[in-house]
Amino acid sequence: MPSDEEKLACKPVPLTSTGFNVSAQLPHGLQVAHIKAAMEDFLDFIGFINQQLSTKSIMRIESMLMPANFSSIVGEFMSSTLPKYCASIVKNRYHNGHPDLIPIGVFPDDAAQHASDGIEIKASRYNRGWQGHNPENTWLMVFVFDSNRPSDITPKSFQFKMVVGAQLTKSDWIYSGRSATSRRTITASVTDTGYQKMMTNWIYKA
Repeated sequence: MPSDEEKLACKPVPLTSTGFNVSAQLPHGLQVAHIKAAMEDFLDFIGFINQQLSTKSIMRIESMLMPANFSSIVGEFMSSTLPKYCASIVKNRYHNGHPDLIPIGVFPDDAAQHASDGIEIKASRYNRGWQGHNPENTWLMVFVFDSNRPSDITPKSFQFKMVVGAQLTKSDWIYSGRSATSRRTITASVTDTGYQKMMTNWIYKA
């Protein structure tokens, strides 16, 4: 049977109601209230999933999945849910298209292989050094969270720590190197200039 600590960790940490920046500048009709609603939906989702898993003595989803896979779930959930609250954007219907969210009705079938208009969504456990596949001229929004990894021993609840976003240019990215023996996919990381842009336009802080 799950321990009392494990059962408590099934319930995510609620959002800080005073943690939202109503002055944040957002594109394409998106509003801070839309982001808050989508974040609350995710907390409901992960709380429901983990409490159901607990009844079957199955480990929580964030403790089960590889860290990168769980981060992808957080990001995909947000990009799928934000259009539910913001009628002027839609999830990009092009497979692996960029960016994740695009203005509704602008591209044929709401699908764009690569476009400069829209919002790219990332989710990360890290407070900076956010990564993408390529340097992009894009409006980037990052959902920073804290949760267990499979390697963790002590249970802790999922928590959104911060949301930041800003318009970045290719000069705000730098390619991340890798060793000759590494099999890691080459990625680009947000530089200090991009980080400062995003932190200046913070959206949520716990």
